[in-house]
Amino acid sequence: MAILSKIQQICILISIILFKYKLKTEGTRYSCTKWNNKQEVIKFQFECHLISVLQTESERAHHCSHLVLCCVQSLSQQRLLTWLSVLEHVEVFLEMGACKLWGEVGRWLVIGLIQIFKTIFRLVLLLWYKSGIQTSPPIIPLDRSAELGGEDDGDGEQQDDTCFVGQRSGRVIRPLGSGPSLQARLWGAPNQQKKKRSSLKEKLHSKPTPLGLQETIAESVYIGRPLVHLLCLGLCGKQSWKPWLVSGVLELSSFAVLNDTKFQNRWERAEMRRRTFLLLYYLLRSPFYDKYSEEKILFLLRLLADHVPGIGLIARPLMDYLPTWQRIYFYNWG
Repeated sequence: MAILSKIQQICILISIILFKYKLKTEGTRYSCTKWNNKQEVIKFQFECHLISVLQTESERAHHCSHLVLCCVQSLSQQRLLTWLSVLEHVEVFLEMGACKLWGEVGRWLVIGLIQIFKTIFRLVLLLWYKSGIQTSPPIIPLDRSAELGGEDDGDGEQQDDTCFVGQRSGRVIRPLGSGPSLQARLWGAPNQQKKKRSSLKEKLHSKPTPLGLQETIAESVYIGRPLVHLLCLGLCGKQSWKPWLVSGVLELSSFAVLNDTKFQNRWERAEMRRRTFLLLYYLLRSPFYDKYSEEKILFLLRLLADHVPGIGLIARPLMDYLPTWQRIYFYNWG
């Protein structure tokens, strides 16, 4: 708590300084054409918001009986997860700031240091605390609807008994007299609220699925993959295909082993679905993006903008921002 509070105070102070700087350089009007020159300010303000959300959720979880920081079993592990979450929130801004201050050398040095710390933190969580597969973000966000629905657990079970289920439609209907007061009513079907409460209880009381030796090695490979990617970039150069191929082989190998594991928790299965989707990001990573994907993506966006009404409002700005977006978020991903 104290860590997040101090970090938030520092972020608010820096955000005020950057906001005053933006007003001096741009005036009171914000122009989208100057986005490329002020992307650091925008990114930092967004990351300040993420840290504020993280602090708010940590405070709610700390004072709430329904604790959603499900895998935290000790104070040291909670602090480690907090620092890892903060590091993931601010890493892009640190990279962009280092590039502005010290050039490309400083940028890659900061990227390397961040990845080293993240790898160490995640390996400690995996090998020392036995936390299972690593999620992103490390601290699972609060499910506020489930938390709110869980406050009336005692009354909810009694109300479910009085519900009527249609024989043909299967629809659950609550009698008017058994509903809660108008101010406390959630306006949801009783079975849906019950599913949310059971999902929350499962998240609270379940432990991570134990990983065998093979699964632990696969997860360690997944955690160390960004460092291997950066090492290959330093040895082979940015335009070489070797870092892209090595990173892809490591990620696919880890995914193939972990995908055969029967995970017991929903958040673990959700993390595996997220990793499946992230495999598509290799289409946006250099050098594959520079030689194959860029022209096709821009052609598709231009085609949609010219022939589909209303799509141009989104597609045309996206075409302008896509090179910068790809350079910041996908160029050095391993």
